[in-house]
Amino acid sequence: MTESMKRQSRGRAYGEDLRRRAAAAVLEEGMSLAAAGRQFDVNWRSVSRWVKRYRERGHLRPDPRGGDLRSWRIEAERERIVHLLKRRPGLTIRALRDRLAADGLLFGTSTLHRFLKRHGLERARRPARRRTGAGRQPRRLRAAGRRSRRRTLGGA
Repeated sequence: MTESMKRQSRGRAYGEDLRRRAAAAVLEEGMSLAAAGRQFDVNWRSVSRWVKRYRERGHLRPDPRGGDLRSWRIEAERERIVHLLKRRPGLTIRALRDRLAADGLLFGTSTLHRFLKRHGLERARRPARRRTGAGRQPRRLRAAGRRSRRRTLGGA
C-alpha cells in the first residue's frame, strides 16, 4: 500500500487521483464495489458515490466544503437595507431586524451584524441608554445622608 492510499482522518476528502483509480477499477475493469474498496482501502460506499458522481457529472472532484452558504439571502436585500439606514441613521440592529421582519424578511441580529460589518455600515446592537440622574451613590454616602436627615428631623 502506498503512502497516498493510507486511511485519511475523518472529515477530509479523498484525493481525485484515488477516486479516479477506484472508479476506473469498477467502470473499466468490472471490479465489484466491495473489491475496489478493499483494494484501495476505502469503504465500498465511497466507491459507489464516486462511480455515481462520474456517471452523473463526468468528473470526480469533491464538492466544496464549509464556508458561507446562505449570505446570498441578505445580500439580495442590500439596496433595501442601505435605503432604510439612510432614511433612519439612528436605527439599531434590532430595530432594523424588526423593520425587515415586517416586510417578511427574517434575519437574525448576528446575520445583520455580519452584513453591516462586511459593508462598513456597523450599528449599535442596543440603543444607547439615557441617564436620568446622578446615578447610584456608594453605600457609605447614602448612609451618611440618612444620618444627617435624621438629626435634622429629630432636632427640629
